[in-house]
Amino acid sequence: MTLPRLPSSRLDGRHALVTGAGRGLGVALAAALAEAGAEVTLVARTDEEINAVAYDIRAAGGTAVAHVLDVSDTAAVQAFVAERPAFHVLVNNAGTNRPMAMTEVTTDDYDAVMDLNVRAAFFVAQAVAARMIDQKVAGSLIHIGSQMGHVGGPNRSLYCASKWALEGMSKAFALDLARHGIRSNTIAPTFIETPMTAPFFENAAFRADVLKRIKLGRLGRVEDIMGAALFLAGDQSALVTGTSLIVDGGWTAD
Repeated sequence: MTLPRLPSSRLDGRHALVTGAGRGLGVALAAALAEAGAEVTLVARTDEEINAVAYDIRAAGGTAVAHVLDVSDTAAVQAFVAERPAFHVLVNNAGTNRPMAMTEVTTDDYDAVMDLNVRAAFFVAQAVAARMIDQKVAGSLIHIGSQMGHVGGPNRSLYCASKWALEGMSKAFALDLARHGIRSNTIAPTFIETPMTAPFFENAAFRADVLKRIKLGRLGRVEDIMGAALFLAGDQSALVTGTSLIVDGGWTAD
């Protein structure tokens, strides 16, 4: 008998684009792909941060370059992608949050969250996918969603709206792009300890409530998301598209 062979988790020879790569989860996602052999392009609005991350990845033996790019600038995104060979992997990670009661949300709040979490994510994916199709490159689009794209939460109306939109967007992408060999999926984490979430957990009552809802009893760490991204980026998920990989410690199972 010839036993089946486990598809490799290596990404050697593949190019990956990670947005919002200057801090927190973006750093971990870029590091995971680079450790698996991908050539990683890091983009964010802050030059110093992404260059520091790229330097550290190279120091660890990986391949990484950094470019300043505002992903909310659609024309700049299109030009950036058009100037480069097609990427095999996109990690649509740039995002923001403005927690508040729905009665307090202003149009400025709405525009800030929806423009980055939905509009920018859409047009980054569109530009990357169009380049992949043009150069006949199959690959994987990975959008960083949230458990809040599957449930509701107090003071999270804007964030939930954006992440539910991302889920629907990704499913429709999967249908449009399947014939080109391009997959589209989301990763939906619970609360991950990052610089963006740290201020929330200074509130003891909030922290206790979150830990009560995460059935495994701890906050997420960036390392918890690295394996999920590596799985969706490579051949081990070759038949996975149009779905969401929920990494929430059991929050949404209740």
